[in-house]
Amino acid sequence: MSRFVDQLTATVLSDGGGKRGMTTGEPHDPVRTTWAEVHERARRVAGGLTSDGLRPGGAVGVLAAAPALIAPTVQAVWLAGGSVTMLHQPTPRTDLAEWASDTLTVLRMIGSDLVLLGDPFDQLAPVLEENGIGYRMINDLFDAEPLGEAVTVGEDELALMQLTSGSTAEPKAVKITHRNLFSNLSAMAERAGLDPDGDTMVSWLPLFHDMGMVGFLTVPMTFGIELVKVTPVEFLSGPLLWPDLISRYRGTVTAAPNFAYAIAGKRLARVGGDDAAYDLSSLRIALNGAEPIDPEAVRTFTDAGARFGLDAGAMFPAYGLAEATLAVSFAPLGAGMVVDVIDPDALEADNRAVPVAEDDPRRGTDKVRAFAVLGRPLRDLEAQIVAVDGTVLGEREVGEIRLRGDAVTPGYLTVDGPLDTQDADGWFATGDLGYLVDGQIVICGRGKDVIIMGGRNIYPTDVERAAQAVSGVRAGNAIAVRIDAGTRRERYAVVLESTLAGTDEERTLAKEVTARVTDAVGVRPFSVLVLSPGSLPKTPSGKVKRAATASTYANEIDKAST
Repeated sequence: MSRFVDQLTATVLSDGGGKRGMTTGEPHDPVRTTWAEVHERARRVAGGLTSDGLRPGGAVGVLAAAPALIAPTVQAVWLAGGSVTMLHQPTPRTDLAEWASDTLTVLRMIGSDLVLLGDPFDQLAPVLEENGIGYRMINDLFDAEPLGEAVTVGEDELALMQLTSGSTAEPKAVKITHRNLFSNLSAMAERAGLDPDGDTMVSWLPLFHDMGMVGFLTVPMTFGIELVKVTPVEFLSGPLLWPDLISRYRGTVTAAPNFAYAIAGKRLARVGGDDAAYDLSSLRIALNGAEPIDPEAVRTFTDAGARFGLDAGAMFPAYGLAEATLAVSFAPLGAGMVVDVIDPDALEADNRAVPVAEDDPRRGTDKVRAFAVLGRPLRDLEAQIVAVDGTVLGEREVGEIRLRGDAVTPGYLTVDGPLDTQDADGWFATGDLGYLVDGQIVICGRGKDVIIMGGRNIYPTDVERAAQAVSGVRAGNAIAVRIDAGTRRERYAVVLESTLAGTDEERTLAKEVTARVTDAVGVRPFSVLVLSPGSLPKTPSGKVKRAATASTYANEIDKAST
């Protein structure tokens, strides 16, 4: 067996496997299942899969949202020697015929003709049948004869194919091998100091996203750590459920993107009365792996959480991407969020990160740039910064981040076939722009999103933070998009969501955003387009799509400039 499956089975068969497990069903119907019980269910599902003809190396699509079903299902696929692909989930607004067509495209791409279907998507069985998509109900497989021994697989066999957050009509899957998975899981557990006897992980992150699947299901399942798992719908329906679960279960490890820390922080700040309403004193790691991290969103959470015992040192900035399995670097434990404050002119004109002195009067204003320091690469990973021509850059020189190591994917699967990701020396070009400070990684943004005007590199996150600081703009729902990218006429626009869209106050809001953004980055936006809530195109994991927004609203962006 691979080291990953060896570790997984050793954990569930140990004393810890019978003592620790996962709690699902919060807040209405909590149920706790030990990792040993999850394993027994997985053995039955694996037995059913092998009886149905799943062969070593076979690819299986999984479509379910309930963590209680997903955990034994993905483990079963690994025990049976197959690879897992979590399929894109339809929403109430999804065109099911289009979704089925896209799903067929994904299944052909990964070489699979089988979907394991579970709650709440089991009602889609007729849609799959109508489109000739083979499926099995997960609940039916729980009655199968258990698999005896795990199927032997090599380190370089695929364990996971993580769909990227691009267009569902033109999918791409990151190939994650057993070697990749074991390397990254082990390095994360080591750097985070995970303790099966003392840690409890709390998460609402989606399991079709790498942070949810790898970080907050596979890690605790592999090392036997207590887990409290709810769905994104439950968090979004009541964001204070998150700190409530941390309080009641004495959670020590959690994670979320920028927008969630901002939302939870604002809700905590409005809690009246008893300071003991929540107890966040147990939390030692609150990971944020969004790149780049928004320091204001983090401060919103830490400032509000301090009243309830949150230690600001628990904030745990990280850099991660699916192409490195999950995590690339972690900040030092207990250090909290350390921000590197740099001169914007040197960054935009010369691609240099020149630090701003502590006593510089520009600190605390929009006249500087501030980026979170994300720590050193994990064990068995290397990072370097390179210029456009491939020259390796030095300390505080900004360029593209390249990675090399055991956790780095060997390539993608695309609709046009496999695609290698590494060069002859094993380096993977991430497309992220950043620099190194004392060997620690700092992210500035995505290379493809940087706006180039008058010889300056304007980072969209600077524009977006300024826009979101204006009252009336929905948190996490303002984006900067490039117009006429790569030409002499390159410009940018701001597209945002607000409940003021279509009202008499819309024009005033657009003017305030224009002024705030212009003051922050020194260049006036071509236009500011105000949309109603829920209008911005987003990835399945909830990230706003800049390119899709620019194309979808091209005419409206143009009209908004008049």
